[in-house]
Amino acid sequence: MSDLLKVINPATQTLIRELEMDTPESVATKYARARSGQRSWARVPVSDRKKILSRFRDALVTRKDELANLLTTEVGKPISQSRGELTGVLGRIDFFIENIEATLLPQTVVSRPEQGLEERITLEPLGVIANISAWNYPYLVGANVIIPALLTGNAVLYKPSEFATLSGLAITELLHQAGVPKDVFIPVIGAGEVGAEILKQPIQGVFFTGSYATGKRIAEAAAPKMIKVQLELGGKDPVYVCDDVDVKAVADATADGAFYNTGQSCCSVERIYVHEKVHAEFVKAFQATVKSFVIGDPLSDRTYIGPLTREAQIAVLEAQLQDAKAKGAEVLLGGRRVTGLSGNYFEPTVLTHVNHSMDVMKEESFGPIIGIQKVSSDEEALERMNDTKFGLTAGIYTTSAERAHLILSEVHAGTAYWNCCDRVSPALPWSGRGHSGMGSTLSTAGIVAFTQPKAWHLKKA
Repeated sequence: MSDLLKVINPATQTLIRELEMDTPESVATKYARARSGQRSWARVPVSDRKKILSRFRDALVTRKDELANLLTTEVGKPISQSRGELTGVLGRIDFFIENIEATLLPQTVVSRPEQGLEERITLEPLGVIANISAWNYPYLVGANVIIPALLTGNAVLYKPSEFATLSGLAITELLHQAGVPKDVFIPVIGAGEVGAEILKQPIQGVFFTGSYATGKRIAEAAAPKMIKVQLELGGKDPVYVCDDVDVKAVADATADGAFYNTGQSCCSVERIYVHEKVHAEFVKAFQATVKSFVIGDPLSDRTYIGPLTREAQIAVLEAQLQDAKAKGAEVLLGGRRVTGLSGNYFEPTVLTHVNHSMDVMKEESFGPIIGIQKVSSDEEALERMNDTKFGLTAGIYTTSAERAHLILSEVHAGTAYWNCCDRVSPALPWSGRGHSGMGSTLSTAGIVAFTQPKAWHLKKA
C-alpha cells in the first residue's frame, strides 16, 4: 500500500483530495512503459504530432474556466492570474507547433557531388525524459518542457509538483484525450522521494524547474548517468530605476513585477535600486501602488494578493524580515501574517534602508517582500546588481537606450529588460547563470534541447 498525498487548499487549509503516491516499483513499471511507447511515438510523423498538440491547445481554451478554478483552489493563485496563465500558455504552444518542422529539418553541411560525398546533421529525440515540474506556473512552466519534448518524439515521465498535482493530472487527461498515447506521457505522483526514484531509472534526460538546492541534488544524481540535465532554478532579480524616468509609471510596473502571483515567480523583481535623485519620490509612489493591492479570497476577481502556496515559506519571509530589521532596515509596509484569514497569507512588505549584508537582498525570497536600496550612480547600481549568486533576469528603467545598453551588457543574467520586467517571450531563450540554472527553454533552442545530433557521412560507392 503506497502513501497518500494530501492536496490542501492554501487559502483555507482544508483538504481537497488524497492521492495515492507512486512507489519504487510503480516508477520502474512506468519507465518500462515509456521506453516501449517512445519507440512507436518517434515513428509518428511530426505533422501528426502537431495535430495532436493542437487538439490539446484547443482543449485548454474550451476548459479554461474549469482549469483556472482548479489551479486557484490548489495553489492559491488569484483567479484572474490563473486565467491569465491559461491564456498565456497558448502563445508558447503556438510557437513550438509553428517552428518544430523547420527546426528539425536535416542540415546538409558539406556537398561534394564530384567526390560522391555528403555530410549531414539530423536531430533525434533523446528518448525517455523526466520532467520534474513546478507548482507556481504548472501550465506555463509545463509547456516549456512537455510540448517540445513530445513534438520531438520523446516520451515523458511527468512529475507535477506535489503542490500542483491536480493541475498536473488535468494536463495529463487533456493530452491523452488529444491523442498522446498513455505510454508516451505518464504522470508520476508524489513528493521529492518519488522524484528521486525517477532519477534511478535509465532515463535519457531530466528537466527540472524549482529551487537551487533541489536542482543541485538532481544534477548530482544525474551526473554518473551522463545524460542531458536542464535546470530552471531561482533568481534574485534586480531592477535599477534611473533618474530620468516617469516615477509613477515605473513604480506601478515594478510593484506589479514584485508582487504578481504573490511574489512566487522565479523572475519576480526581488530587489530594486533607485537613483538617489528620485529615490524619495519613487518610494512614495511604490508604497501607494502596493497599498492598492487587494488581499483576500483568490477565487474573487478583485483579489491581487492571494495566499502563499507553501505555508513553510512564511517562516523564510519572517526570518529575512527579522534579519533585515536587526541590521537597520525600515519596514514601510506589511511585515507580518494577515490577520482574519485562515490561509497562508502574508502582507505585501516593503523595506528601505536595506543593504547587501541582509538576506533579503541576497537570498531568494519567493514571496511578497521587496527591498528598495538607494544608489548614487549607474556604476554603483551595476555593482549591486551583479553582487549575487543568481543570474536569471535583470532590468533597467531609463529613457536612454544607450544608458540601458551599457548597463545591461555588463549584467550577469540570462535575460535583460529595458523599461519592462517579469515577462517571458516564447521566441527568446529562457536561461539562467550561476545558481539560476543551466540550459535553455523556449525559442528554437528550447526545441533543440530535447534532441541529440547525429552526424551522417554519406559516400557513394
